Amino acid sequence: MPRWEQGSADRLTKAALELFEERGFENTSVVEIADRARVTTRTFFRYFPDKSEVLFAESDRIRAALVQAILDAPDVTEPLQVVTTILAEFDWSVPGIELQRRRHAVIAASPGLLERELIKQNDIAVEFIEALRRRGVEENAARLATRVGIQVFATAYAQWVERDDSADLRKLTDAAMDLLQALVPASRSVG
Repeated sequence: MPRWEQGSADRLTKAALELFEERGFENTSVVEIADRARVTTRTFFRYFPDKSEVLFAESDRIRAALVQAILDAPDVTEPLQVVTTILAEFDWSVPGIELQRRRHAVIAASPGLLERELIKQNDIAVEFIEALRRRGVEENAARLATRVGIQVFATAYAQWVERDDSADLRKLTDAAMDLLQALVPASRSVG
């Protein structure tokens, strides 16, 4: 018999999400999560350093994959387009869109989790900027393309998880990019 049951991480994630939805993040303990998942708290800590990491467990893997996609992009002459395309084409639905929706709602309801989400997004941005720089993009262009691209994508992603239909994330990102272009016309007059 194995030292701990197979699927413990998945059960812990499911249990945590259920409890966060029922009681709120702040009102849920690691002990309660472990009990709901039918594992010990020791098993919980084998998988996650704290209860918030249940919601962010994949962030390092995602960040590495996204940064590698920038490094592997065939052409970075339009860095803003590269950033938005890479973010929009990543398979965010791997754990399931319903799980993404639930995760998004739990994070949105907790200032501490929102802060952690922003820190994780900043970590991605820092590495995107560095990856674009390594590809020869000028520093300010890399910074602006990364920060604007992440916000364009964040706008589309929020729509994607808040909708009940099976909207296409790529199309939502394109629409957000079109909106940005409408807000910032190509020719500006100095007044």
